[in-house]
Amino acid sequence: MFEGLRFNHWKTSESDDGIVTLTLDRADSSVNAISRAVLDELEQIVERLAIEKPAGVIIHSAKPSGFAVGADIKAFVDYAKHDTVLENIEHGQRVYESLARLPCPTVAAVHGACMGGGTELILACRQRIAADDDKTRIALPEVMLGIHPGWGGTARLPRLIGATEALPLMLTGKSLSAKRALTLGVVDRVARREELLVEARLLLRRPQAHPFVRRAKAWGTNTWLARQVLAPMVVKQTAAKVRKEHYPAPFAMIDVWKRGGSDIRQRLKLEARSVARLAKTPTAQNLIRIFFLQERLKAQGSGTEAGIKHVHVVGAGVMGGDIAAWAAFKGFDVTLQDREMKFIQPALDRARQLYEKKLKTPEQVEDTVRRLRADVEGKGAATADLAIEAIFESAEAKEALYANLEPQFQADEILASNTSSIPLDELRRNLKAPQRFLGLHFFNPVAQMPLVEVVRHDRLDPAIEKRALAFCKAIGKLPVAVKGTPGFLVNRILMPYLLEAMRLYSEGVPGPLLDREAKKFGMPMGPIELADTVGLDVCASVGKELAPFLGLEVPPGLDGKLEAGKRGKKDGQGLYMWQDGKPIKPEVDKDYVMPPDLQERMILPMVNEAIACLADGVVDDADLLDAGVIFGTGFAPFRGGPIQYARSEGTDKLKAKLEQLAQRYGDRFKPKNGWDHPALAQSGFELAAATAS
Repeated sequence: MFEGLRFNHWKTSESDDGIVTLTLDRADSSVNAISRAVLDELEQIVERLAIEKPAGVIIHSAKPSGFAVGADIKAFVDYAKHDTVLENIEHGQRVYESLARLPCPTVAAVHGACMGGGTELILACRQRIAADDDKTRIALPEVMLGIHPGWGGTARLPRLIGATEALPLMLTGKSLSAKRALTLGVVDRVARREELLVEARLLLRRPQAHPFVRRAKAWGTNTWLARQVLAPMVVKQTAAKVRKEHYPAPFAMIDVWKRGGSDIRQRLKLEARSVARLAKTPTAQNLIRIFFLQERLKAQGSGTEAGIKHVHVVGAGVMGGDIAAWAAFKGFDVTLQDREMKFIQPALDRARQLYEKKLKTPEQVEDTVRRLRADVEGKGAATADLAIEAIFESAEAKEALYANLEPQFQADEILASNTSSIPLDELRRNLKAPQRFLGLHFFNPVAQMPLVEVVRHDRLDPAIEKRALAFCKAIGKLPVAVKGTPGFLVNRILMPYLLEAMRLYSEGVPGPLLDREAKKFGMPMGPIELADTVGLDVCASVGKELAPFLGLEVPPGLDGKLEAGKRGKKDGQGLYMWQDGKPIKPEVDKDYVMPPDLQERMILPMVNEAIACLADGVVDDADLLDAGVIFGTGFAPFRGGPIQYARSEGTDKLKAKLEQLAQRYGDRFKPKNGWDHPALAQSGFELAAATAS
C-alpha cells in the first residue's frame, strides 16, 4: 500500500486481513512530540488510506514513555515569532479531519502519556483503547500554556462525552487515568499493556456501542439552547478561580464552544482563530516560557547518579517530618530522629494520612509506612547516604548538632541543612568535611510545593551539588542552585513583600483588603493569609534573621501574638481565626478608603529585591531567578516572574515608582543595584525562544 513512500516518523505495516498499523516513532527523540514533519507524513499516509480503503487502521506509539506528549512547543514558539500560528493550526486540523473522515474503522491504542495534540489525534479516530496501568494519562492541558486545544479538541471532546464533562477537563488541563477515561467515554475499552494491539484489532472488528444515556447527554449538552444556558454558568465558575485579564484562554475556549454549531468545519475555524489570537498574548508568552523553565529545572538532576538510598532526617517538626514522609513516599528508606518519640509520632501520623490520600491500596500504604522509621537514638545517621538537618533556626544549635553527627558519617555521606535563612558560610565553619555540606531548602507544605533550593557555599564540592540535584529529581522536586547568602533566593525576595504587608496591617489596613489586592495582582494567596499559613513564629524568626541584611525592620505586633500562643493556622489563631483549615476573614468596613498605592507598596519591594539578587549572582541567570520565585512563592505565573514583570512594565517606569515610594515612606523603597542589568532588555516570544533553546 505504501510502496515508494519513505517516512522518518511513522512505521507502516499491513496484515493479511487488510488491517493497517501506523506506528508513531518520532526520529531522534525519546518522546513523540507532534511536529510539522510528523503531520506532513501523516497527511501523506491518510491520503493513501483514503484511496486504498483498508479493512481498518490502528494507530499506536513505539515509544516506551507513551503515545505522544503533545504538539512540539518549540515549533509553536517559532510559529508565534513568525506569525504563522493560524496557518499551522489549520494544517493540523486538516490532517486530523482527513483521518476522522476515512471510510474505514480506526482505533487509537494508547499507553503512557497522551497529552494535547496526542489526545486530539486519538479523538480523530473512531474508537480508542488504553493500557490499564498507572502510567496511562490522557489530557488536554493547553490552558496551562495560555492557549486552548487547537487541533479539534474543543470541537470533538464535548460532542463525544458531553459538554458538562468535557469543559472542566479542558479548562483545568486535568489528566485522566485509563479507568476514568473509560468511565467518561473518552476511551471505549481498556486492556493490559501487553495485549493492547491484540485488543485493538478485536475492537476494529467489533466496535463498542456507546450507551444511549451517554449519547443523549453528548447531544443534549451541545444543542444551541444548552450552549447559551450553560456557557454563562461555566464562565461564572471559571471567573471564581481566575481573572479573565490574567488568564484569557479559559474564557476564550468557553466562547468558542458556545458559538460552535453542528458543523465541525465551523467549530474548527472558531477554534483555530481563537488559538492564533491567544498566542499573541503576554500570558501565553510567559506561560510557555515557564513551561521551558520547568523542563530546564527537571533536567538539572539528569546524567548523575545520586548514590542515595537511605535518608536520615533530624527534626520531626512540620518541615522535617514532612521531608521524611515525602522521601519515603518516593521510595527511599528514611529514619526520622528527634529528642523523644512524642515529637516523632505526629509526623508519622501525618505521613500515613498522606500515603492514604496518594496511594490506591492498603498494601501500598503499608509498604510505604514501613520505609519511614522512628529513630530517637539517631542510629540511622551512621548508615545513611544523606542526612538532612531540619531543626529550629539557630546557628548555635545547628553547629552543635553537626559536631555530634559528622563523626558518625560514612566516607561519602552528604550533610544537608533545611535552614531557610542562615548563611551556609556561617554554618560550615567547624565542619571536618565542608565540601560534603550544602543546603536543601524545602518549602511548606512539602508535598505540594515543587521547589527545592540547593544552597551553595564557597567550599562545596561540585560533584556533591550534582548528587543533590539528582536526589531532588528522584523525589520529584524542581531544584534551583542558589548562593548561600542570607535568605538565599526565595525568602530574600518574599520577605520584603511580607514585611511591608505586615507594616500596612499594623498601620490599620484590613488584612482581607491586603490579601485581595495581592490576589488581584496575581499572587495565589494574600500576604496576611500566607503569614498565618507559614506560621507567625517562622515569619518572625526569618524576618529577624534577614531584616538587617535587607535594611528593613520587623513591624511591631508579631511578638504579642507569639507570646499569646497565636502562631497562625497551626494554632487556629494568628492574624486571622482559623476553622477547619480555612481562615475566617472579617468583613471590611464599606466606608474604608483604600490607599491608592497599596498594591505597589507590597509588590515593588519584591521586584526590587529580585533585581538585587540578579545583580548579586544569587542564581546563575535571570531565567533561573524567575523560575525559583514562581515555583517557590507562586508569584503570578502569567506575569512570568519578577524579572519578566520588570521587563514588561518597563524598568524606567518601575524605578520611578520606587523613587516616589521612597520619598513618601522611606529609604526601604530606594531602587537597589541591578536595574541596568543586561538581562532586563529581553522580552516576549524572543525570550521564550531563547529559554527553549
